[in-house]
Amino acid sequence: MRVRTQDRRNAIIRAASEVFREEGFERASMAAISARVGGSKATLYGYFSSKEELFAAAMIEALRDQGEKALKLLDPLDENVSGVLLRFAEALIRFFCSPSALSSSRSAITSGAQRKLGEVFYAQGPKYIVDSIAVYMAQMIEKGRLRSADARLAAIHFHGLLNAGLLTPLLMSAKPELKQKEAAKAAVDVFMRAYGPLNGAAAA
Repeated sequence: MRVRTQDRRNAIIRAASEVFREEGFERASMAAISARVGGSKATLYGYFSSKEELFAAAMIEALRDQGEKALKLLDPLDENVSGVLLRFAEALIRFFCSPSALSSSRSAITSGAQRKLGEVFYAQGPKYIVDSIAVYMAQMIEKGRLRSADARLAAIHFHGLLNAGLLTPLLMSAKPELKQKEAAKAAVDVFMRAYGPLNGAAAA
């Protein structure tokens, strides 16, 4: 039963992605999506409470694999925190700056101002990433590889540093202030100065 339910959800997301791509968010309707997937609008609403939520799910699904690959680099068994964070930063920045991720972010910003789309996209995208980083930060703080601090605040700061000089100009189709690897290294350097262990142990 669980497999069929997940299969049905995946089929709805695939159909929705096609309709959104063909019609755009404004013109796409739940009726058109239900017709494409085969079934009723009631079935769609059994999986997604609104068109906004379904649109966010379709965008997130397309990007999930890239994000998950980056998050897997946060290895709590590796004692070289700076090295772990640098590899993760480079991978996540590549993800942030990919055409598909930028397109999804622009759609969420454009359509989200007067709807819940931006909120849903944030919860399933950036917030999910910050939550995952916070888990890693908490593990490193507990092991003494980072200084005692609020793990979630540390994750928010690190996530913000990864965006600095890159995401805002790219979203506006402007030239980034930094190159990707340069931005990753700068983010890790600044973060470790703020959150690295006071005696320098386990940071290098």
